[in-house]
Amino acid sequence: MTSNIISLLNMLFLQEGKPPEMNMLELATHSGPVVLGVLIILILFSIGSWAVIVYKLLQFKRAFTQTYKFIDMFWESRKLDEIYEKSASYPESPVARVFRAGYIEMIKVKKKLDKQIQEAGSIGDELSGMDNITRAMKRSHTAEITHLESLVPFLATTGSTAPFIGLFGTVWGIMVAFRDIGKMGSANLATVAPGISEALIATATGLAAAIPAVIAYNYFNSKIKVMDAEMESFTSDFLNIIKRHFL
Repeated sequence: MTSNIISLLNMLFLQEGKPPEMNMLELATHSGPVVLGVLIILILFSIGSWAVIVYKLLQFKRAFTQTYKFIDMFWESRKLDEIYEKSASYPESPVARVFRAGYIEMIKVKKKLDKQIQEAGSIGDELSGMDNITRAMKRSHTAEITHLESLVPFLATTGSTAPFIGLFGTVWGIMVAFRDIGKMGSANLATVAPGISEALIATATGLAAAIPAVIAYNYFNSKIKVMDAEMESFTSDFLNIIKRHFL
């Protein structure tokens, strides 16, 4: 009988002394102002990086789909003026825009050479004309790469800084937790655990923001390299066609 009463009292006292359970959201909202500020910054970074990821995924999907369709159409067609008219149907294709820049410059060069032949009765400076076309396509190439790279550096920034911001919040939270322990004069698990848990949430949030950003950054960089190679290859082929058949 006595042992049963003691067991019951122990259960009651243990239940009373048990700290209240808190989920992650409650731990975050009960954090100090510095840790809470760090969490807000990391959440904003995470939202921004996911918005960039979704936007760039759609952009790259359209760019690659239209580019491959344009290249197929280019090699199936026999007239450059017809290809130029059809290229307007591929506004998201970097290769199509590079072609349009080269074609427009080719028409200018061709008109200039024809005028020189009519006036002077001799062939104009073809080499200079090819240089003009090459420069026009290179400028367009550079502009397209810059467009594809837009917003991608934000992912690199998130991936490199978010863990350190989270670590700062963790270090600050642990400092506050140990200060509170010093004030209370006790260091049992029930006293230490809540403060440490609140502090570690900052690091977890920083990693949650950084990992998808780094993965997306590497993925988009690989896609940019592929598109860069496609534009480089197309430029070489187009210049060879112009040399053989037009100039």
